[in-house]
Amino acid sequence: MTDSDDDTMICVGAIAGAFGVRGEVRLMSFTADPPDIADYAPLVSENGEMSFSVDVIGPIKNGLSVRLGGVETREQAEALRGVRLCVPRSRLPALPDDEFYHADLIGLEVRDTGGTVLGVVKSVLNHGAGDLLEIAPPGTSETVLVPFTRAEVPTVDLAAGRIVADPPEGLL
Repeated sequence: MTDSDDDTMICVGAIAGAFGVRGEVRLMSFTADPPDIADYAPLVSENGEMSFSVDVIGPIKNGLSVRLGGVETREQAEALRGVRLCVPRSRLPALPDDEFYHADLIGLEVRDTGGTVLGVVKSVLNHGAGDLLEIAPPGTSETVLVPFTRAEVPTVDLAAGRIVADPPEGLL
């Protein structure tokens, strides 16, 4: 990783709308432990135009109730609906060797165990049963979902910018 990678902005949450009448927002946290999002403050909007301190009030259905610095009214909170909140990569903790930030996987080339290019990681999804890599094969607009398990993805080499996958027979 180069020093410039430390300045890459990583999305750690998104504002889902107002919650209450005193300026609180419903926040979807993308951190491993949702309330930990406050530890990375100040959070910056994706366009870099807004910065917020964060005070987590508590868990609510589909997110957290949060007070953002400078947001005092329901109208201000509602106007922030859809704003994605980011932090510089350098503020995120280092991960163990077998864990990865989703942002690091997106864009990596995927090859099978024989070296054939299968595509590029378009996104990382989780619908409750574990992570899935959404892979965009070359020459098509279709995508394929591959379970992100050690059996199906034995190698992730961030330094080389590639993933080796061994998807189930017939998937690709």
